[in-house]
Amino acid sequence: MKPFILACLASLLVFHNITAAEFPQAEISNSHVRAKLYLPDAQQGYYRGTRFDWSGVVASLEWNGHNYFGKWFERYDPKLHDAITGPVEEFFTNNAGLGYDEAKPGERFVKIGVGALRKPDEPRYSSFNAYEIVDSGKWSVKMGPDWIEFVHELPETSGYAYTYQKKMRLSKDKPELVLEHSLKNTGRKVIATSAYNHNFFMLDGEPTGPDFVVRFPFDLRATADLKGLAEIRGKELVYLQELQKGQTVFTNLEGHGSNSKDYDIRVENRKTGAGVRQTGDRPLSKVVFWSIRSNISPEPYIDMRIEPGKESTWRIIYEFYAVPKSAKK
Repeated sequence: MKPFILACLASLLVFHNITAAEFPQAEISNSHVRAKLYLPDAQQGYYRGTRFDWSGVVASLEWNGHNYFGKWFERYDPKLHDAITGPVEEFFTNNAGLGYDEAKPGERFVKIGVGALRKPDEPRYSSFNAYEIVDSGKWSVKMGPDWIEFVHELPETSGYAYTYQKKMRLSKDKPELVLEHSLKNTGRKVIATSAYNHNFFMLDGEPTGPDFVVRFPFDLRATADLKGLAEIRGKELVYLQELQKGQTVFTNLEGHGSNSKDYDIRVENRKTGAGVRQTGDRPLSKVVFWSIRSNISPEPYIDMRIEPGKESTWRIIYEFYAVPKSAKK
C-alpha cells in the first residue's frame, strides 16, 4: 500500500511541475536583479481572474540573495480573484468597473487590463466576484534581456475603449525595477479611474511580525482599529506580534499631502536585512493597508481623468536595498 501511495504522490508532483511549466512566462535580469513573470493569456495564463490587470504578474524577484514576491495564498485557481503574485494593479471607477454603474444586467462594463465583462443581476459590484469575460481584448508582448512590454487593446465597449501599455525594465547597474505606464482613451466616453498597486510583498517568505516595519514620509493616521496586532509610531507602521493564520491588519492610512513626494513607501525586514522602496511620480489619492501572515500590502492609489483621444502616463519605481545593520534587532 505504501509504495502505491508514494507512486501516486510522485505522479501528482510531476503533474504539478508540468502544469506550472505550461503557463506562459518570461524572465528578465541585469547584473543585480532576476525576475520571473507570468504572461497574459486568455486560455493558458497563470491569472485569468477579473479583478487585477493581467500584465506584470511577477512570480519571483531576487536580489542579493533576497526574494521579494511569491505565492502568498493557499488555494490556486486561475480565475480566482486574488490568485496572483507580485506588484499587481487594479483599476476602479466609483469603486466598480468602468461603466458598471450605467450598465443594466446583461450589458457590458470594462475592467482595464482585463477586458469587457458582463454585468450580472446583483446589488453592487464586488472585486471578489468572478465576472463573465465577454471580450478579453488583444494582448501583445515584446521583451529584451532586461525589459518587457505589455500592450492591451480593447475595442469599444459601451462607449469605452483604450490602449494600455506597461513596460517593466530593470535599471542599468542598479537594483531597481521600473514600471512605466500609459493609458490612451480611444473611445467616445471619458475614462475617469483610480489605479492602485496591491504589491503583495513577501520579503524572504518571512511571516509578518515585529521583524517588519513599513515607513512613509508623512505622519500616519490609521482610520481602523489595528486590534493590538500593529500600531502607528509617527511615520511608521510596526507590528506588535507575529500574525497567525486568519489574523489581518486592514486600514486606510491618512496624512499624505497633494505632492508626489509622499508616494514613497519602504518595507523592511530587520531579521533578513531585505528592504524595498516604492516611489511614484503622481500624487496619492489615498492609501489602503492590508496584511496577513504571508504578505504585507501597502496599496497606494492615484486618480486620472482621460478625455477621448488623450493619454495619461505614470511611473512606479521599486528600489531593492539592504537594511543597515544599525536598524536590525
